Amino acid sequence: MTRLKRITLLCCTLLLISDHAFASKQDDLDKLRKRISALQQELEKTTESRSEAADALRESERAISNNNRALSGLALQQREASQTLGRLQQQSRQLGRDMQGQQALLSRLLYQQYLGGKQEYLKLMLNNDDPNRVARELQYYEYIARYRSAWIKTLRGNFVKLNAVTLEARRKSEEIAALQAEQIAQRQSLEKEKRAHQQVLHKIALQLKQQRREIGRLQRDETRLAQLVEKLSRMLAQPESPSASKRPFNLLKGKLQLPVKGKITNKFGSRRPDSTVVWKGLFIKAPASLPVKAVGAGRVVFADWLRGFGNLLIIDHGQGYMSLYGNNETLYKQVGDELGAGDTVAAVGNSGGNEDSGLYFELRYEGNPLDPSKWVVAK
Repeated sequence: MTRLKRITLLCCTLLLISDHAFASKQDDLDKLRKRISALQQELEKTTESRSEAADALRESERAISNNNRALSGLALQQREASQTLGRLQQQSRQLGRDMQGQQALLSRLLYQQYLGGKQEYLKLMLNNDDPNRVARELQYYEYIARYRSAWIKTLRGNFVKLNAVTLEARRKSEEIAALQAEQIAQRQSLEKEKRAHQQVLHKIALQLKQQRREIGRLQRDETRLAQLVEKLSRMLAQPESPSASKRPFNLLKGKLQLPVKGKITNKFGSRRPDSTVVWKGLFIKAPASLPVKAVGAGRVVFADWLRGFGNLLIIDHGQGYMSLYGNNETLYKQVGDELGAGDTVAAVGNSGGNEDSGLYFELRYEGNPLDPSKWVVAK
């Protein structure tokens, strides 16, 4: 087997392995999403049938989160399309400048040939001059002819390129216009959902106020979250989550940044107001829509509305560690998304019937809550 054949075979093998790995990863992701969806349905079935005031907010808060995520995606697409359009326009201007120079040079060459090119060539052939000098002159004329032919070919090629760039720029402009129209429709839908949310809040404001401090409700919310985390932990225990950070999460103790800038209003393990239920995490009071960052690398294993915690996102960091982000207005990431430390995953809100705008943040190891204050950078 020749060296070229071996290289070709190796390249084909690598491509097949790459395609297989991608298909396998996509298959694993689909399976994970189906398992978590089934888990969520099971959780909803086993949840007590007693309706609570905050449940009325579920659909509108989910819709607001979905609309905001869609808007964020459209904005990203528009930025990318605008950058591409900018590059195409710059390329078009450069091609235009190149073609102007080429046309000017070609015009001079053609003009010089018109003035005397053919006559000089005939004179050279008919004169009885030194043969060596005649040969050099003929070679010179041949070079000029080749040079002119090359410039004509280049100019034609640039005309084709300019036409292609112009068409692509036109398509990008149309794509941007379509994205802008879609953004307008999405914003209108978002405003509609926000108005509906405010109407629901107004109707159940008194019920919410009464239920916020009901010991039974708080305990049920805590139990529900604990069951969810426990089942997720069992689901991800075997095999180990492939999203685990290359750097073990336990080595990050004392080095994490808080997921959002704001005021911590409670202490881990302290009692909630007028209740025997204790805090399993931190509530960070912060303005609505402020970006929420992942505290470490990992993979999203839950991203949906959960009674008591509103729009909740859970990240699996591997080795049994998880971080939880609750009461969000928007969840930008979905189940299966791979994340890096510091990636924006959500936006601050007060979903779930929370009175104040902020983020509820927990860390867990094998389902058990950890004190986040011992894991974040001391300030």
